[in-house]
Amino acid sequence: MNWEAAYQQKDTPWDKGGASPGLLDFLESTPVIGRVLVPGCGLGHDVRAIAKAGAAEVVGVDIAPTALERARKHKAAGAERFVQADLFDLPAEWSGAFDWVWEHTCFCALPRDRREDYVKAVRGALKKGGSLAAVFFLDPGLPDPDAGPPFGVTKKELDALFIKSGAFKMIHEWEPKRGYPGREGREWMRLMRAV
Repeated sequence: MNWEAAYQQKDTPWDKGGASPGLLDFLESTPVIGRVLVPGCGLGHDVRAIAKAGAAEVVGVDIAPTALERARKHKAAGAERFVQADLFDLPAEWSGAFDWVWEHTCFCALPRDRREDYVKAVRGALKKGGSLAAVFFLDPGLPDPDAGPPFGVTKKELDALFIKSGAFKMIHEWEPKRGYPGREGREWMRLMRAV
C-alpha cells in the first residue's frame, strides 16, 4: 500500500477525524505518563489525545510525509511532536527509550508476515516494564480477513505473537465500550507490559 499517495489523494477511510473512542475511555481511567510512541499515527488524533491527558512527551511516527504535515497543522494539545520514520528502522537513540506505546491502526495495516517484526520493533522501543496499550481489529469482525488493510487478527494469534513469544506480559484485555460507528464488536483492547 502506498500510504503517501493515499494521504495525497485524501483516500483515507481509516481516518475518522478524531481520537479512538477506546483510547479516550482508557485515558479517563489510566494515567499515561512519561514518553509515549504512537506508530502509524496518521493525522495525529490519538497523539494529541494522549498529549492532552498529560504525557511528558508523545512522539507520533508515520512514513507518509503528507499525513505528518497535516498533523502538524493542528493546534498543539501538549508535548507532542511528529517524526517521519519507518517503525522497522527507528533511530538508534529510541531503543528502550519509551514508557508507553499506543497502538491503534499500525498493526492491522501491516501485511501478516510483518507481525513478528512489529512485536520486535515496539518491544525494542520500550523500556523494560514499559506498557503497550492497543486496539486490535479482530478477524471475525472483518468481511474478508485477507482483503486488507485492515488485516484482522485472532486473540490466539495475539497471544502467540506478544505473550508466548516472551516479549510481553498480559495485564488486562477487554472489548471497548465505545468505538467508531461501524466498528462496534470488531475491536479488542489489550494492555501489556514489556518483559
